[in-house]
Amino acid sequence: MARITFRSFTGGEVSASLAARYDLQKAGTFLQLCENMVVNAIGDVERRSGTLFMEDFGGGEAFLLPFQFNSEPSENYILVFQEDKISVRRIPAGEDDTQDLEYEIPYLEGVEPYSLADLPTISYAQVGDVLYLAHRDYPLQKITRSGMSPSYTWAIGKVTLNQSIAAPVASGISAVRGYEYYTCGDTRYCCEYTLNETSYLGYKVSAVDSDGVESIASAEAQICFRYPTDWIVGDFVTFCWVWYDTTGSGSCPEYYNVYRDSAGYYGFIGTTCCNVCCFIDQNYEPETSMTPKEDWDPFENDNHPGTIAFHQQRMWLGGTKNEPTTIYASRTSDFESFRKSRPLQDDDPLEYQMATGSIDDVMWLKSFGNLFVGTTGGEFTALSSGAALTPEDVQINLQSSWGSRGVMPLLVGNAILHVRRNGSRVMELAYNWENDSYSGNDLTLLAPHMVEDSPIRQWCFTQSPEPRIWAVREDGVLICCTYIREQNIYGWSRHVTEGKFVSIISLCGEKGDEIVLLVKREIEGETHYLLERFAPRFDDNTAIEDAFFVDCGVILDNSQGESELTDSSLAHLVGKTVSVLNVGSPEMGQSVVDPDFVPEEPESEPEPEGENT
Repeated sequence: MARITFRSFTGGEVSASLAARYDLQKAGTFLQLCENMVVNAIGDVERRSGTLFMEDFGGGEAFLLPFQFNSEPSENYILVFQEDKISVRRIPAGEDDTQDLEYEIPYLEGVEPYSLADLPTISYAQVGDVLYLAHRDYPLQKITRSGMSPSYTWAIGKVTLNQSIAAPVASGISAVRGYEYYTCGDTRYCCEYTLNETSYLGYKVSAVDSDGVESIASAEAQICFRYPTDWIVGDFVTFCWVWYDTTGSGSCPEYYNVYRDSAGYYGFIGTTCCNVCCFIDQNYEPETSMTPKEDWDPFENDNHPGTIAFHQQRMWLGGTKNEPTTIYASRTSDFESFRKSRPLQDDDPLEYQMATGSIDDVMWLKSFGNLFVGTTGGEFTALSSGAALTPEDVQINLQSSWGSRGVMPLLVGNAILHVRRNGSRVMELAYNWENDSYSGNDLTLLAPHMVEDSPIRQWCFTQSPEPRIWAVREDGVLICCTYIREQNIYGWSRHVTEGKFVSIISLCGEKGDEIVLLVKREIEGETHYLLERFAPRFDDNTAIEDAFFVDCGVILDNSQGESELTDSSLAHLVGKTVSVLNVGSPEMGQSVVDPDFVPEEPESEPEPEGENT
């Protein structure tokens, strides 16, 4: 019988059908089963950390999304979506962390809460204090955080496109005729030009606020006057307007932009400050590369976008309900504006229909040097001949034809990881120098059972202490892949618990990335959704009494030496038989007793009747 010397365990758990494939180069790194263990980059495996109990969210189903303002742990939040509310939680930085950790996000008027069944397919992208949420069956929404720590104000509302301060209202326009003077002998004569009754001049004005956001233009104001090429010295046109805060925003214009008609286009001719609502045109040349903006909303009539990303200072949306093969981009540096110029300018919004020969729904968008577009039929890159994508310069190139599922991709090192269309494979999309293109590699080729048994529901990536992919499957099993592409390491493992994993996110922590989980468990016959997180890793510098390898556990002060655990913080374990690490000494088979339980006193036996009673 052939024998193999195991060099390492970096191959992780593989399919049982590979048990006899000694010819494979990685055969000496395979494991038949890797359960509740994780593969390390140096080749060994270690027991995964247990989970620390954080909070019981009751019997209503829930789902997690991350809100990360920066890399500071105190600025990383957990958003817990439930049927009719969103809760905000944060991982405490330590025992002395007494900041307010609990917020509830109110739904603003007109906002429809997400169905829990739709949350796994939601697409999200964050800019600063704003988290945008996209789903085909719901209007584009955003979660905002405002104010100062610790008294933040949270809210969720619809994204209303093309919002700005009100447009000015043209109130008057007048022209001064030109005069020509000439001298004949000692007499000076004045000749007045007559107006050209067939020539009209048109003017528009827009308001610009302190953030540089420009309103739409006023209605056109016209005057019958000479064509600009016929003006003479002394001619000028006076254009006036008024401005009212009709939107109720409370913002006032910082200045006004004035435009004049030129061959059907309105070109920029000048500005005035906020307290001057009048402009004197002395035949300035219109700049038609700067024109007033016109409203355009590609998502009206319930044409909601299904995916979102940010790339080249634009918000990109795609896979709409009525146009599933089309992608859109906002104005440059104005994410919620889709106002267009006429003619189109480079910073105007963009619309592009994916003409691939079939109806391929856009499933995800990702910025990675280029803009990557994942559809049900393949993976594409959006390129341009210049430095940036513009409405007139977009090229869509096919990179692979595996097709994608509606699970947000992961950006890991120099590769994009995505789930194949049928959910049965995890694909790696990385640049291939030989072919000068991106190519796909199947990360589950040797362990197809990891995702064939049940597709991935949600996943995340941790960079430290080891680069790992963590994924929750639809059947409630947690799977993990230690992934180092440069070393050709991708080792899978599976993780089970008493219950089902429902949702998973990763956040920045003090000593590495934190994994936060939502776990469905049974407590005294009832379903509860518990918020838990992985305990700190046990390494060579960790004291044995600080080891933590139980799930849904807590740390208690048991200095009184009680034989029964009755602390109120163990309410989520009432009725369970648990394992205890007591100052480094394991104690098995301990029971958790309800601290509010009062045993009934036994009934006393009646005394016998008789003379000796």
